[in-house]
This record gives sequence, C-alpha cells and structure tokens, in this order.
Amino acid sequence: DGADLESLSDRRLRQLRRRIGTVYQQHNLVPQLRVIHNVLAGRLGHWPLPKALLSLLSPQERAVALTALQQVGIPEKLFTRTAHLSGGQQQRVAIARVLVQDPDVILADEPISSVDPSLGRTIMELLVHLADRHHKTLVANLHAVSFALDFFPRVVGFRQGRVVFDLPPAAVSDKVLAQLYAGLETPMMVPEYT
Repeated sequence: DGADLESLSDRRLRQLRRRIGTVYQQHNLVPQLRVIHNVLAGRLGHWPLPKALLSLLSPQERAVALTALQQVGIPEKLFTRTAHLSGGQQQRVAIARVLVQDPDVILADEPISSVDPSLGRTIMELLVHLADRHHKTLVANLHAVSFALDFFPRVVGFRQGRVVFDLPPAAVSDKVLAQLYAGLETPMMVPEYT
C-alpha cells in the first residue's frame, strides 16, 4: 500500500501484519501441541483474545484447519502431536497455517532448506500451486538457484543487500550468476522488468 511502517498506529500495523503470512525456514511450530493447534495459530490475528484462549482447550474452526491440511496432503495428521511429524510434514503444517491466515502476500524464507532434498521440489510445487490457486503473491528467499529458475516468473539476485539483477528466469545465464557469486564491486545493469 506504500504506507510508511514507522508512522503506522499499533492497530494499523496489526492489520497490515494479518495481510502478510510467512513460511519460516525452521517452521516455527510448537512441537508439544497437536497439528490442529499449530494450523489454527494462523487464525490468531483474526480472533479476539477469548476465542484464541478457548481454542487452546477446544480447537475452534476445526473445519478450516482440516480443509487446509487436506490441501497440503496430510488431513490424517489433524490431531497428531507436531513433534511426531517428519520435516516435510512439519513444513506442510507451516504452509497450512499460512493458508488459514489467508494473507494477501506469502513470504517464504528458505522453505525447503530444512527438508530432505528429495522433498524440496514437492514442497516448492505445493507452495507455488497453493499460492496460485488462492491468488496470493508469493515471495521466496532461496539459495537453490535452480528452484528459483524453475518455479518463479521473476528472479532477483542480491549480494550484500544490493540488487545485482532482476530478470525473468530465461535471462538468468551462467554469466549473470557468475557476476552474482563473484561479488563484483559494480553490479550489472538491472533491466526494467514488467
């Protein structure tokens, strides 16, 4: 929206935070809780405090949680303790949590770094598919360049906090990547991307 975050009131800042969901590298789940509680944590920004507290004892909006878990392929884990899940299943719970939050934008911070490499592609396919299906903007931070090139219509290369390139995947050549990883003092020209 172009709003200056530092000038926003607390209420307006909370409203803005509800519109941004994050899938974290380490999932940020509570392992002692059941999956349903971790998924419904995505609803906390929408609930009044009494409903949030009640949901710890008796999960509220169970159908919402179950629908999200069906979309990520693990509905049978609804009442499983989160600590008993594999890394890939935990990442799916984190994605389900973002789905129930229903943000406008999903930020994915290295969403495949803590899962088995063989599951990385599956998780990325799921994340991109769900963002597209739900009409969400997906921004992912990935160190695996091949995944960025395979899954996104736009790739931005950063080095030391500066943009080195901003290109469609087809324009990201070995030469462009060499410039990124060589750490050149002068970044290459950033073409206009539409």
